Amino acid sequence: MKKLPKIGLLYMDYVLRFFDRSNFRGWPDKIETVVYHWRGDEERFIKEVKRKKIDVLIGNIPATAYETFRKIAKELPNVRFIPSLDSQFANKSKENVTRFCWKYDIPVPKTYIFYDKEEGMEFLRKTTYPKIIKRSYGPSNYGGYYVHKVDSFKEAKELLEKKKYCPIYVQDFVPMEADIRVMLIGHKPVCAFWRRPPEGHWLTNTSQGGSMDYMNVPKGVLDLAVEVSKAANAEYWACDVAVGKDGKYRILECATAFAAFPYIRDWIGQYLMWKLSDGRFPKPNIPIYNWEELGKIDSSLLRTMRYITFGRYTPSFDGEYFLNKQKMDESGAVKKIWELDEAYPMLATEDRDYEEWPSQKWDFTYKCKGFWKQEPPRKESNEEHIFEEPSGAEPVPYTEEETLEFLKDALGKKRAEKILEQMDPLNIAYELDNNPDALLELKGIKDKTLQKLLEKWQEFKKERSEASI
Repeated sequence: MKKLPKIGLLYMDYVLRFFDRSNFRGWPDKIETVVYHWRGDEERFIKEVKRKKIDVLIGNIPATAYETFRKIAKELPNVRFIPSLDSQFANKSKENVTRFCWKYDIPVPKTYIFYDKEEGMEFLRKTTYPKIIKRSYGPSNYGGYYVHKVDSFKEAKELLEKKKYCPIYVQDFVPMEADIRVMLIGHKPVCAFWRRPPEGHWLTNTSQGGSMDYMNVPKGVLDLAVEVSKAANAEYWACDVAVGKDGKYRILECATAFAAFPYIRDWIGQYLMWKLSDGRFPKPNIPIYNWEELGKIDSSLLRTMRYITFGRYTPSFDGEYFLNKQKMDESGAVKKIWELDEAYPMLATEDRDYEEWPSQKWDFTYKCKGFWKQEPPRKESNEEHIFEEPSGAEPVPYTEEETLEFLKDALGKKRAEKILEQMDPLNIAYELDNNPDALLELKGIKDKTLQKLLEKWQEFKKERSEASI
């Protein structure tokens, strides 16, 4: 039997972690973790990956580390990155999303990108309004805070002189009914929901007052999301699709980095186990439109649910609901749910031995040097593309073994083992330092337990600090 590849999980200081070992439940071999500590850490990081003999490195790379990891990947030619660096091309910037969509003739709002300030200002002076101006590159855009609607050249000029965005990234304003987030695994939609703007507003983000629901996502939106996922050759993927008042669908955002419920990360883990084991592990069965039923569950409960599975449909009385339930698409055609499920198979991504988006051709960040005269030096940001980091987040300076021993001492061996089935020890250490309330989502940790854990954590850090003096 072919030997399974050695899996490593890619973590970074200051960046929320998408996966931990529990997402790969049942993988028989040890899963390693490798933490990248940002600037100047490339050589040590490469040596650690080699020392741990990692074959596959799994994890999202934030925008501000993307080009560095292009270089790191070249020093690790025998290591497979999942998602691939090409699949993560759109994670880096809005302009990359646009260039990706242009290449594959994917519908997007009409977009203008300027690396010459005067040329960009001249365009804004003569164009029609309203327009959308976005920050293209840098920290996350969580909540829509780097997306601006301007109604005149005066507003555009004042905004850019204040924000100093480079490049000048402009889109035509498209009146929307709503937008739809679609998440895919192996090019199969596994979750989709509407995000609707509040009355009198245009941003759909829930943090800005928008609402969301899971019902009756149009088949045309799913078809577009599948097309985009296949173009990206992404094992997992998310698209934000604008539903225009003109009835057209357009891609607003797409990336491998997105916020996802724990059970969706488990499904991704199961899919990757199937793909990496040549079928020794089963491919997850995730029926189409499952989200309509799961979406009826309160979101606070969904944030704790793990290892959700579905039985496969077989004709029987028990399957009558699945057999007869139907969906109508935009053309008026009616399909049964089981027929639609067969139309959206979960597929293996293509293994490639070439670069589609090489940095020597597609990295334009150098053009922003001196773009705004007397601009202060840009501080390197360590923020994730989608996730928002706690201010003043601390790195994790503890080893996995130290954190493991701490948890056993603080909670007892059996209780600690139950917690560790849900989250990696280094991830727990990170949350204790930066976002302890996130641990309340774990089974076995309530308010009192968390308070006790935090007290003992401070004692542990103090003792460790004194021992190092």
